[in-house]
Amino acid sequence: MYVEGLKDLSDMIMFWPLSLPEEKEMNLAYILARATTRLFPICEKALRDHRQDFLVGNRLSWADTQQSEVILMTEECKPSVLLGFPLLQKFKARISHILTINKFLQPGSQRKPPLDEESIKTVKNIFKLERGMFLKNMSTAVAKY
Repeated sequence: MYVEGLKDLSDMIMFWPLSLPEEKEMNLAYILARATTRLFPICEKALRDHRQDFLVGNRLSWADTQQSEVILMTEECKPSVLLGFPLLQKFKARISHILTINKFLQPGSQRKPPLDEESIKTVKNIFKLERGMFLKNMSTAVAKY
């Protein structure tokens, strides 16, 4: 359940740079609202109620790595997004100190940076999109060929 919710937010963040220019700001607001009013409160409550270092069980799981990645992606959109979530802040710090994850987060690792304008141009060129594929209101994919 956690992974599916986190994946939904991850997908929105990943495709956000492809939003229609006039809807980019609105879509970012939608993403941040989903994170701070729905997903992060659920995960914060899970950590509080579970009283463990992990979302599920007492050892690292897929849900934990997915949560960690979504936190990082959301912080790339708004660095202060975790201000109201002290348990998620501690969770992020704890997970980030796991040796293999810490190594992955270092500069030069295989972790991909957010899409920049040059990357967007490359995507459009590879997929032969004249106007690009944009998200309209974060729910409808519109492809113009």
